[in-house]
Amino acid sequence: MDTLQILLDFFTGYGYFAVFVVLLICGFGVPIPEDITLVAGGIISGLGYTNVHYMFLVGMLGVLAGDGIMFMAGRIYGDKVLQFRPIARILTPARFEAVQEKFEKYGHWVLFVARFLPGLRSPIFVTAGMTRRVPYWRFLMMDGFAALISVPVWVYLGYFGASNREWLMTMVHRGQAGILAAVALLLAVVGVVWMRRRRIRQCVKRQD
Repeated sequence: MDTLQILLDFFTGYGYFAVFVVLLICGFGVPIPEDITLVAGGIISGLGYTNVHYMFLVGMLGVLAGDGIMFMAGRIYGDKVLQFRPIARILTPARFEAVQEKFEKYGHWVLFVARFLPGLRSPIFVTAGMTRRVPYWRFLMMDGFAALISVPVWVYLGYFGASNREWLMTMVHRGQAGILAAVALLLAVVGVVWMRRRRIRQCVKRQD
């Protein structure tokens, strides 16, 4: 039985609460696809078990709660959070260094992009909290802005494709590829801007 069907069976029985809990778990770095979870929530709405607009709100609350807990865990406990084995597994020394490099290169935009990078999402949020690079309100703003893009896409896609599973999965795969392409383009643009600003700063220093 595939992941989508397992989630559908679970969500059909427990509704909004089940969707919220699974999304919360996704935020903790558990390898459950967040996009498929949101699509499954949309599907049960399309089948009449829940209201799709309420499902969108539950989806937003679930992803933001999960992300926020990871951020605050890093902020409150600092390096001690790595003593917690599940977090130590997702935030390895190599990943920590990689995340630090991304913050140096892309700044706060890393928090926005992280929502679309399942393997790096949790490590980035924990690192942001640990290093205190950004205040909580800015983290919530960047993550919330990204969630306002991804959550409705998957929930309403599941809703409209509930009765045509083959079409739905085709659109899911296309959506995943499209989002990754858009994120790559955004990173490229931010990288170019960062390089130009760096060159300007170097020129100013030389003149001084």
